[in-house]
Amino acid sequence: MASVTKKVLRMTFNSMQGSAVSFTLPEPQVDLTAAAIEAVMDQIIAKNIFITTGGTLVSKRDIKIIDTTTDDLYEAPVA
Repeated sequence: MASVTKKVLRMTFNSMQGSAVSFTLPEPQVDLTAAAIEAVMDQIIAKNIFITTGGTLVSKRDIKIIDTTTDDLYEAPVA
């Protein structure tokens, strides 16, 4: 039985039509700051890097670093 811990950075934007668009990146740097993430999000918006079904990205909605731990409670018997 093992535990696995994972961290991801989730950046969420508002599209031109008002829908939420999220990008999730694995294993963010430990020393990553909100200001650095916001600067990258501003560049993504300014340069129209991504076009979604809801149109272009127009503003920042949310930033989260999500830390999950998964505990595997069952190991299949070896035949």
